[in-house]
This record gives sequence, structure tokens and C-alpha cells, in this order.
Amino acid sequence: MFLVEGSIYFELFYVNGLKGRRKIISSLKEKLSKYNLSLLDISSSYVKEARLAFCFLAFSKDDISKKISTIQKVIEKNFPEIEYEIDYGEV
Repeated sequence: MFLVEGSIYFELFYVNGLKGRRKIISSLKEKLSKYNLSLLDISSSYVKEARLAFCFLAFSKDDISKKISTIQKVIEKNFPEIEYEIDYGEV
């Protein structure tokens, strides 16, 4: 069994305030919570950037790939205008 931890970095060019960023992050956290992930908003005070930390348990390397792929699909489906980068590793 693997413990996977990582972060998702977002560039939010069109967001004008903390309220807009919070709305996007809350919506994304809600959509991803269905997939057995622990999520935490670790964003800095700069409004046009956001970062989510995540962790989950996986039974195999294939399971890790599937879960990361699912995260990418959810982001691309619900927020196609957002540029993002996922960084993760096994503990």
C-alpha cells in the first residue's frame, strides 16, 4: 500500500479577489472529495495563484496513476480555463 502526497498549483488569471479564488477552490474541493482524497488549501496571499495539497492511499502504482488521472479529468472538465500543474510523490 502506498501513501501518495502532492499538490496542485493553479494560475487564476481572471480572478479579481480572494472571494473569486475561494469560490473556485471550494467548488474544486467539493468535486474532488468524492474520490477519497484529503484536500487542504495552502494558497498564499496572492490572489491570482492557488495551491491545494492532497493525499490518498493507493493499493498499487496503477491505482496511483488512475487517481491522478481522475484528478486531472475533474479539473479539465469543470475548469477548462484554468492552467494547473500537479506534483506528487509516494511516501
